[in-house]
Amino acid sequence: MPTITRRAALATIACGAASAQTASAQTKKRPNILLLFPDQLRPDWVLTKMEVHTPNLEKLRKRGMNFTNAVVASPLCAPSRACLASGKEYDRCGARGNDSDYPLEQTTYYKLLRDSGYHVMGCGKLDLHKKSSFWGLDGKRLLPEWGFSDGIDNEGKMDAISSGAVEPKGPYMALLHKRGLAATHVTDMKSRKNYEGTFPTPLPDDVYCDNWIGQNGLDLLRRAPKDKPWHLAVNFTGPHNPMDITGSMETTVRGRKFPQPNGNTQFDAAKHVAIRENYTAMVENIDRLVGAFLSELDKRGELDNTLIVFSSDHGEMLGDHDRWAKSVPYQPSVAVPMLAAGPGVKQNETSTALVSVMDLAATFLDYGGVARPSEMDSRSLRPVFEGKTKTHRDILHSGLGSWRMVWDGRHKLITGFIPERGGEVRELLFDHRNDPLENKNLAASETKRVKALMERMPKS
Repeated sequence: MPTITRRAALATIACGAASAQTASAQTKKRPNILLLFPDQLRPDWVLTKMEVHTPNLEKLRKRGMNFTNAVVASPLCAPSRACLASGKEYDRCGARGNDSDYPLEQTTYYKLLRDSGYHVMGCGKLDLHKKSSFWGLDGKRLLPEWGFSDGIDNEGKMDAISSGAVEPKGPYMALLHKRGLAATHVTDMKSRKNYEGTFPTPLPDDVYCDNWIGQNGLDLLRRAPKDKPWHLAVNFTGPHNPMDITGSMETTVRGRKFPQPNGNTQFDAAKHVAIRENYTAMVENIDRLVGAFLSELDKRGELDNTLIVFSSDHGEMLGDHDRWAKSVPYQPSVAVPMLAAGPGVKQNETSTALVSVMDLAATFLDYGGVARPSEMDSRSLRPVFEGKTKTHRDILHSGLGSWRMVWDGRHKLITGFIPERGGEVRELLFDHRNDPLENKNLAASETKRVKALMERMPKS
């Protein structure tokens, strides 16, 4: 074997050091990524003309782009988050419903970012093991397998009390048990009947779940390594039902005016307003926490080098069509807000591009300099963010259980869904330009359009 001379060895070391410095410099150039992800937020409650005050989201909008045609690949917690994590459409994401756990053999964009050198963090309601109601008291049980470097995975609102009333199974109920507030919280949540209970929670502000999640996110950020780019996903539990708000949140929203639901026959006007006030209080509290993250980034000098995205896992019917929560193909359920700001993102712009929340997986990989796996359905939004194109997709899909949906930005075709009123129908076709509230089914009169859209329908 040839002998390596001292000069050659020194040259090799110098070359290696230079390569390491170059790699380190490239790593530092990669932006940080902050995903702020409430649970069950419909798009018309953000940047709206209604009495909903979200000044921090308005700041984010001015710094970036507001997407008005964003939908989720599935309007239910576990499958929607599985679609985001995997970058796949509903039928390929591995989680068909809330009785599913994310398949550990399937990679996530979190893992791909972590393996490329990112410090990947997550907190709040990750919902990737919805079937298995045990989070670990520190909330770290499956974080490494999913691709996280650090984090706290906690229970959702109803998961918390159903699993941890007597003995905690996750970090949030562990906190309440430690503070002597668990029984009080369980009694309060069970008394609410989901939407009808609009009275304030007895919990103090510091252990109100979204406030605790926000603090966890800030703590994670503050202990992140200084020599790596980071990705942080903050998954709030609000504004998901029940409509629990703290006393301080309640004082800010009473006496406001809101439009009544579209086509509801259930509650009187006063009850609907009270429900919408509570929903608004949760949204505004999340906006306050968004402001805390923006301030933290500014203080750290990272605001200009952080890609920030605000969106949600699905919408909320809020009584429209006599429906509540999610899981249906109506627009308040499948549509979500989406705001993006950061390096290279066009500022103070509104985009009508058709985008899926699932597209964030490829987007974050793109900004992180990581190749998108060929098996992903996700498409990077970076060209739209940077103004290189105004279009993204020509059709959007969503599905859950037996129903499937396609939407071209104007016409929406739904199959396999039985409306609350009107009996069983074969297809639903809505024209959003002339009927944005989706009250008139045109399927029988526009058979050619139904046929054309049916050819774009995903196969269940």
